[in-house]
Amino acid sequence: MTDHRRPRRRAQGELEAQVLSALREADGPATAGWVRERLGAGLAYTTVITILTRLLAKAAVTRERSGRSFVWTPVSDQAGLAAHRMRKLLDGESDREAVLASFVTSLDPDDEKLLRDLLGQAEGTRDH
Repeated sequence: MTDHRRPRRRAQGELEAQVLSALREADGPATAGWVRERLGAGLAYTTVITILTRLLAKAAVTRERSGRSFVWTPVSDQAGLAAHRMRKLLDGESDREAVLASFVTSLDPDDEKLLRDLLGQAEGTRDH
């Protein structure tokens, strides 16, 4: 019996994370073709280019011309990309204080303590 189900749809950002991960494994700047080969799973070359272009717009990768195409280098790791998404969401809200207050009060105590510690460290580095 042949399985005619559609392939599993990836969660939002999953393919971006996979592309970034592949780029981080490269020995240096990598082509879209290299990324496509690394990821396999029957991805179209145009899909890889689209994801790389989105990551470029998010400042998560850089590109430089190499012959007639580009080579790509990761700038940001997965944590940096998640932080970028969080900032972008926050920038889209009119009441930043309310959003941040709601976020902080929804954290579990350990995460809240970690956030306070990180803010204290950031404050200390700005004073120097």
